[in-house]
Amino acid sequence: MLHTIKDSPNYRWYVLATVAIGTFMSTLDSSIVNVALPTISSQLHSDLSTLQWVVSAYLLTITSLLPIFGRIADMLGRKRIFAFGFIIFTLGSVLCGFAQTIWFLVGTRVLQAIGASMLMSNSAAIITAIFPPKERGKALGLIGTVVALGSLTGPALGGVIIGLTSWRSIFFINIPIGIIGYAAVLMILPNDVPNKEKERFDFTGAFTFTFGMLAVLLGITNGEAWGWSSLPVLGSLILGMVSIILFVMTERKVQHPMIHLSLFRNRPFLIGNLSGGLSFVAMFANTMLLPFYLQGILYYKPSQVGLILMIFPMVMAIVAPISGHASDRLGPMILTTSGLLITALGLFYFSTLSTTASFIRIIPGPMLMGLGAGMFQSPNNSSVMSSVSPQKLSIAGGINSLVRNLGMVIGIALSVSLFELWGGVSLPQPGQVEEFMFAYRSVMLVAMGIALLAAVISYSRKNYIKATNVSK
Repeated sequence: MLHTIKDSPNYRWYVLATVAIGTFMSTLDSSIVNVALPTISSQLHSDLSTLQWVVSAYLLTITSLLPIFGRIADMLGRKRIFAFGFIIFTLGSVLCGFAQTIWFLVGTRVLQAIGASMLMSNSAAIITAIFPPKERGKALGLIGTVVALGSLTGPALGGVIIGLTSWRSIFFINIPIGIIGYAAVLMILPNDVPNKEKERFDFTGAFTFTFGMLAVLLGITNGEAWGWSSLPVLGSLILGMVSIILFVMTERKVQHPMIHLSLFRNRPFLIGNLSGGLSFVAMFANTMLLPFYLQGILYYKPSQVGLILMIFPMVMAIVAPISGHASDRLGPMILTTSGLLITALGLFYFSTLSTTASFIRIIPGPMLMGLGAGMFQSPNNSSVMSSVSPQKLSIAGGINSLVRNLGMVIGIALSVSLFELWGGVSLPQPGQVEEFMFAYRSVMLVAMGIALLAAVISYSRKNYIKATNVSK
């Protein structure tokens, strides 16, 4: 059976399916837990400020560890780290399900996130290594579809599971998925030890990077709640930036750095990550505020809000593989730039919505956002991952995922800060509706500007593509 799979002409697609299991599990669990927060709050007797750490601890841990596990995988082998990712994520899920206190749940969510970062930092690298360039965009597009489907099914599945059983079951559902995924890794993924030379792990770089990212993200995520001028926030941001500066200085001196800074002299790698990070800032500004507009202004029921929020990932799930396949023939520049322009158009459309918008009137907004994201993500990921050497695929994938998570965090923090600065409140009273709409529209226009900036950066790939063609 083993030889049959590895000798099959479709072997690369079996690898893709294995990677997709890990990607789906990580994404599903990220979105499924949000639905359970009110129930967890009442059963574990937690207030909102403590409860947010169930989500924040997961995000902070993943973002801080992605490049580290990317580097470790390049040294020790991607199959080994990917397999450990399944084990740790599944173990963390079991412990989450048995949590009796809120802080035990937060701690086990950190364990889950360690496993998730092992999976997420290696998925794009494994696919890029196994697929030829002519099929790479299509394969990465399918992974983009899996990400969208994980986001799509998470809230709906979570609601059904909690209704039928309990919130603990949303973690226990990962056990069979994790076992199947781990078995598939052992049977299907190719054995790889990319670097035969003995390389020392950059512990100083790993520490300064992890501490720096944790401190900066802690300051960003709590800036609005604690006050941007408060000592904890300013202290976190300053300590974080100092640590990141030390990290950069360290990486320039060590023989085997955790992150090869030379990657950022690689123009398609730099352009792809810059435009990708900005695209997530723009998208998550809307993702954060749209539910408050739908519930606080239009008084929609949660089921109606859910239907509207599902449009984005549904459209993205359809468009992403098509765009990825097209990028294998057309190249990344046209599709990525067009996708970002459509995203900007979607954000502008949201800025035109009124206090009496009908259900039908809202639908074009998330459709445009899903179309734009679907067109952009697959070709951009393919461009980024195809621009690095095979020995650096995992660390490149880790950086790519890191930038995505940073974009999400910054987009949420920026949108909330600007929204409240311009007089918006999350659940407005009748006399506060106009202030809400002014703040909401203003934030959407800022997000549109960020998407346009990302489009300009993405368009600059054309010079690189021309130069490459001339050199060939």
